[in-house]
Amino acid sequence: MPVEIYLNVAASGLLTGLVYGLMALGLSVIFGVVRVVNFAHGEMMTLAMFLTLVLFNALKLDPLVLMVPVAAVLFAFGYLLQTGLINPFINRPEHSQFMLLVAVALILVNVQLIIFGPDAQGIRTRYSFDSFQLGPLIVDASKVYAAGAALLVAAALFAFFRFTLLGKSIRACADNYDGARVVGLNVKRLYALTFGIGSACVGAAGAMLMVVSDVTPAIGPAYTLLAFVIVITGGLGSMPGALLGGLLIGVTEALGGVLFTPSAKSMFAFALLVLVLLFRPQGILGRRAA
Repeated sequence: MPVEIYLNVAASGLLTGLVYGLMALGLSVIFGVVRVVNFAHGEMMTLAMFLTLVLFNALKLDPLVLMVPVAAVLFAFGYLLQTGLINPFINRPEHSQFMLLVAVALILVNVQLIIFGPDAQGIRTRYSFDSFQLGPLIVDASKVYAAGAALLVAAALFAFFRFTLLGKSIRACADNYDGARVVGLNVKRLYALTFGIGSACVGAAGAMLMVVSDVTPAIGPAYTLLAFVIVITGGLGSMPGALLGGLLIGVTEALGGVLFTPSAKSMFAFALLVLVLLFRPQGILGRRAA
């Protein structure tokens, strides 16, 4: 098989991996601050994808434009979920948190099945069949636009946490919960905002993914598992690690699907995860436990 084919597949995997990375970034942000593993993450992803589909059919706007209202809706959903359901479980045993979020995931899946049915649905934009050529590389325009949008959102999120007062306050909660309370920070409110921000990342990623993929309610658990693989590979709680993990998993799945069979692509992502856990258990960019 010509080398150009592998280069094209790898480039396509990198572009898709950026969107995967943004999805995983939401999970990493939530865990890094709130210390809660969102087992409904993939189901929230499909919720965002279906919301994008509904708005596209109603307004005929580009999904990358609809990313803004979809992210806003998911922010509100995550904020309310944290405030109303998750916050009372913060200090309870981890298995209680697990059961709560699995219940939320099951509710979301079944509501989506009732409303949208089990069949896959997608969006076709004016650039769905366009492509760009750069030397030997030929890449889908849809993936280029989605990856560019993912980079912009990720950069904005990094800037928010690094340069804004609110972002620094959230980081303070993550670094020292008791210290944050001592200096007068409203930790419960900051936790809710963090869960909302992580959910907004999922909302934005869902809108982007509708440009390049179809959606069905049954795919939610697969996205949850994919997000876990990415954040553990990159380093649980590490924002740069989530993006790096997304890139690596995107390329691994793409090349695995070409070298063997598309149905086996997930096997290579898990193989990469096993290698990382064997040689660097904290993840590629994760910090070693003290």
